[in-house]
Amino acid sequence: MNLTETTDEARDTAGLARSDDLAAALLTPEARRDPYPFYARMRREDPVHRSAQGIWYLTRYADVEAALSDLRLSNDRDRMTRAYTALGGDLKAFSRLTDRLGRVMSNTDPPDHARLRKLANRAFTARRVEALRDGIQRIVDRLIDEAVAAGPTMDLIEAVASPLPMSVVCELFGIPAEDLPQVKTWFHRFGRLSEDIDKSEAAIEQYEAYLARLVHDRRADPGDDLISALVATQAQDDRLTDSELLATCFVLITAGDETTTHLVGNGMLALLRHPDQLARLRADPTLIRTAVEELARYDTPTQAIVRVAAEDVEIGGRTLREGELAYLFLAATNRDPERFEDPDRLDLTRPGNRHLSFGNGPHFCLGGPLAKLQAEVAVGTLVRRLPHLRTADGAVLDWRPNPLQRRLTALPLTY
Repeated sequence: MNLTETTDEARDTAGLARSDDLAAALLTPEARRDPYPFYARMRREDPVHRSAQGIWYLTRYADVEAALSDLRLSNDRDRMTRAYTALGGDLKAFSRLTDRLGRVMSNTDPPDHARLRKLANRAFTARRVEALRDGIQRIVDRLIDEAVAAGPTMDLIEAVASPLPMSVVCELFGIPAEDLPQVKTWFHRFGRLSEDIDKSEAAIEQYEAYLARLVHDRRADPGDDLISALVATQAQDDRLTDSELLATCFVLITAGDETTTHLVGNGMLALLRHPDQLARLRADPTLIRTAVEELARYDTPTQAIVRVAAEDVEIGGRTLREGELAYLFLAATNRDPERFEDPDRLDLTRPGNRHLSFGNGPHFCLGGPLAKLQAEVAVGTLVRRLPHLRTADGAVLDWRPNPLQRRLTALPLTY
């Protein structure tokens, strides 16, 4: 469960739901199954589109890339709350969650964002991520073993893609294995924020207390885990408060959970629908790194992110006024023919694959390298160990009804 994604869902898709026909087309069942023709239409007809409610929809690569790096387009929680309130959105869940968590990387702008991100960058290094590869491999092998032992079919999401990131995060942060079921329960309740605010808030309170105990223990007895590294970093920077340390732990642990799950799910479905590319990967497993980059481009789990104009901003020849919301469609940019040759084709060896699936600029996804590493191991192992893997006969695929996200409810496979 990524915090930003959960709060986006808590805010609902108020702008889309009350927008005009061009944007509202993204809410149809057809778009749920395949949104990419609709993105192509938006890029072609009005790539910097303003709805009647004053909400902007950006679908061109050049415009979104510029917007992601423009500090005048804010992710600040207070500005975002005012913008949604002006649209008549119900922000009780969002406001209560952000008030409890305080100011964290995902809902701040510079200079606070830079200060908090510096803390995370010091601890969440490329070396630390790569050191997890062997542990991720053990987890993936165990999950596949359990799925195969259970019978000739499995739901890939439930059996492998969903439990993988939480197991990895527990290893990274030094969370005891016996605590994993309780942590998963809390995460499940976070994800139901818009359905039951009280239970979700209670789960967050319990989880915060649990993290506070872990931080206290690591101060007394540091280990080789990320919480210990964050505690050590705080000791070097007396500007970082205890509440900010705790909030940073919360965000880093929750970030990337569902993104990783559905990068694996969407990626495997894309490969199964393109048997030539699947055969190519089986023949040359060394392609897995570029393959994951292409799978992330081709059908990214995070379809769009939201920003609010802190002042008037000109993008693509149009002026976004202060206080107006902008939906930046990352998925649309990844199929922009001005940036990618033959963009609707899956090509595991695509050169120069600078997709925007993990954002760009100051809010570039800190957990992106870990998500991609998990996808490399999971997809590579599934392809190698299950040579007859295919979609189960009669399987009906469905996606969650949220146009900001591209996530299968299940992926039934046989092998």
